[in-house]
Parts: sequence; structure tokens; C-alpha cells
Amino acid sequence: MSKPDYSGTFNMVEQTNMDSYLGALDINFALRKIVCLLSPSKEITHDPASGDMRIRTLTTFKNFNMEFTIGKEFTEDLGPVDGRTCQTTVSWEGDNLLCVQKGEKEGRGWTHWLEGDKLHLEMRVAGITAKQVFKKA
Repeated sequence: MSKPDYSGTFNMVEQTNMDSYLGALDINFALRKIVCLLSPSKEITHDPASGDMRIRTLTTFKNFNMEFTIGKEFTEDLGPVDGRTCQTTVSWEGDNLLCVQKGEKEGRGWTHWLEGDKLHLEMRVAGITAKQVFKKA
């Protein structure tokens, strides 16, 4: 069975519990407040045949690029986020993308899924969960 194509540009329309999530990542108070005010967009390029994916998260403050092949572990530089690196694997869980990030913080990772023209992102670390919802542009 074929997997969904996540390609597209998405703009954030909703965000919940981001301050607590960033606090669990040891992000300082001032930076947390700035990040919580941002409205990121995501540009995703996905080749379902090869599993290659690029996710660009764009804000007026800082951008973050992530390139990977689904199912293959890689070293992720999270410097722009919290100054850490981790061993990351993104794999399919049904039609959802499940990311596991092994490093200094326990239970770190995220899940992306599509519902109609919306892209959902649930981020997890140390038992804290935050959620963002993006609408396709």
C-alpha cells in the first residue's frame, strides 16, 4: 500500500502547550516567550518512492532544516533549537510519520499526520506534549 505524500507548504493555525514543551528542553524563559509568539510555516518535499524527505521550518526569527530518509537513522543537529545533537529515526506508523530522537532528553520525538488540508505535529519530550496544526497554503 502506498504512503501519503507530505509535500507542500503549510502555515501554522494553532498551537498548544509550547511553553511547557520548550521548558522541558531547558530553553530559557525569554527565548520561550519569543518562540511562542512565532507563526512558523513548513515547506515539505517528500518523495514517497525513495522515502527522502526535507522539512524546512521557517520563522521570522530562525529557520530549521531537516533532511532524512524514512527508516534510516541519522545524526540530527538540533543546534538551532536547543544546542543538542541526537540520533534520529523517522519511520512510518500507519500513515503517520513517527520520529524518535535519542540523546540527552528522554522520550524526545514527534509525530506528523495529515487530515485533509491540515498537517498535525505532536512534539514530545520528558513526558510533556505540545501540538501544532498547519493548514496547506
